[in-house]
Amino acid sequence: MAFGDESEQVRELQARLAQRGHFTAQPTGYYGDVTVGAVSEYQRAADLDVTGEVTESTWAALTEATSDPTEDELFPPQQVMGYGDNSDQVRELQARLIQLGHFDENPTGYYGDVTAAAVSAFQSAAGIEATGTVFDDTWTALTGQTTQPTEEEMYPPLEVPEVEPESELDERCLTGRALCVSKTSNTLSWVIDGEVQMTLDVRFGAEETPTREGEFEVYWKSRHHHSTLYDSPMPYAMFFDGGQAVHYSEDFAANGYNGASHGCVNVRDEGGIATLFDEVREGDKVVVYW
Repeated sequence: MAFGDESEQVRELQARLAQRGHFTAQPTGYYGDVTVGAVSEYQRAADLDVTGEVTESTWAALTEATSDPTEDELFPPQQVMGYGDNSDQVRELQARLIQLGHFDENPTGYYGDVTAAAVSAFQSAAGIEATGTVFDDTWTALTGQTTQPTEEEMYPPLEVPEVEPESELDERCLTGRALCVSKTSNTLSWVIDGEVQMTLDVRFGAEETPTREGEFEVYWKSRHHHSTLYDSPMPYAMFFDGGQAVHYSEDFAANGYNGASHGCVNVRDEGGIATLFDEVREGDKVVVYW
């Protein structure tokens, strides 16, 4: 076998190379640059002539060092959705998991820790390897056991707290560019020169991990941030005081005010905070107050 070949034997070659750790892509049956590189790596490791082509000696050594590939090794499941995805299909996934009792929160469209755990629970119940990732076999099984979610199932109504009148903004918010965060009304107002540009629902830290009050500034923005301390996603994070940041919360979107953060300012409107993230600059003021 050599560059340009395309056959089931090439697919077997790729699967055998994967067993030896030299081929990390999915088998395709096409002998391209990636396969040439993998064959060269194997030949080097096996102390064979490094040609990138499969000679009789290379094939004999490889088949001796590997087992016959299984069907799953030759045709691995295709990933449909996974951690970090954000789409209407994820929202549909969550709504279908709700129908089976594996997801007990409101759909958000974001594939985070809660969704991964729910997928694992379904996979275990369905006799599928519990990876927490939706491959085609998982999706086929799930859609076969559920009905197409309704609009209300996918977009259930959320409770919205009363928005603070513009006149009650803290005076520190009325000049320049400010993220004005009120603990009284559970809102974040984005204010430029005293004009409110948008207002979002927010929640704060629990009694043991309170959100600190005061005047700060955004010192770092991280669009796809993941907390190493709590091993949880913090999308659209805008840090203003140490590890405390304004960021999107899948849990807040799903559970509302039945929960709290570890000190950060949680936002549940993902579209809103995505827009806000693009508007806010490092150095902009943050005011947290009662």
